[in-house]
Amino acid sequence: MSQDDAKTSFAHPRYWPTWLAIGLMRLIAWLPWRLKLGIGRLIGLLAWRFAKRRRHITETNIRLCFPELDERAQARLVRDAFIANGLGLVETATGWCRDPEHLRHRVTFKGREHMARAQAEGKGVLIIGVHFSTLDLGGALHSLFFPADAVYRPHDNPLFDRFMGRARARSFGTTIDRYDLRGVVRQLKAGHNVWYSPDQDFGRDASVFAPFFGINAATVKLTAKIARLTGAPVMPLIFHRNPDDRTYTLEYLPALEAFPSGDEVADATRINAVIEEAIRRHPEQYLWLHRRFKTRPKGEPGFY
Repeated sequence: MSQDDAKTSFAHPRYWPTWLAIGLMRLIAWLPWRLKLGIGRLIGLLAWRFAKRRRHITETNIRLCFPELDERAQARLVRDAFIANGLGLVETATGWCRDPEHLRHRVTFKGREHMARAQAEGKGVLIIGVHFSTLDLGGALHSLFFPADAVYRPHDNPLFDRFMGRARARSFGTTIDRYDLRGVVRQLKAGHNVWYSPDQDFGRDASVFAPFFGINAATVKLTAKIARLTGAPVMPLIFHRNPDDRTYTLEYLPALEAFPSGDEVADATRINAVIEEAIRRHPEQYLWLHRRFKTRPKGEPGFY
């Protein structure tokens, strides 16, 4: 069998580890809640102990973003971030493999009046999400209250990408490749809500530099461009795991006024400020394992 044939045959041995991972996710999704969370914490602690590269990235991000914390507090936040992301893996399994209806009693949704007001304008709404560890479960639970399409990054593994795509399709109306600007614009102009998370580093060409936790960060210009092309209201969405580790809160903030302004840096700064405010509520739940400050202004040394 050629390599090309292997890519199209998911029975090929190269995909056996992926099938195993999918099977484990399906199993975890149906475990009792307490056991499920115990597994998530264990995964997080093991990653904190052994994933040295990701730990270095997380330590660097925490040091940069929370200079007001002493070394002990920063170290505690790093450890808590790994635990939160371990929990996020089992929550993702739950969100992908089970009907979110069974979790309705675990979620509180605030700010629904903001979405109702935006939808009254007769346009689709650009929902600004954040890469919290709870992201995929949040998408599933969001579908219980409001329909939305979602912008996503395709996975490099075609089998896992198919699994992930089918899982997300149960929660979202349409999934749109993050580079498909026309698709995003088309859905918004058709009156669809679109969930979009602009808080990762997409490289120099797609970005301007704007402050994020006081650090110049490459910030995508696309948010303002989409709003300008469609006239869609831009509404921040905050989603977090509550301290009891058993319930969740979804919250819409009011749609941004006078956005976009026409100034790319000012608009990117405003979006970063909204995201930073959301993160500061539950900083351990953010995806600090990502190289958020990978792209630096010319002449500046890298952080990682």
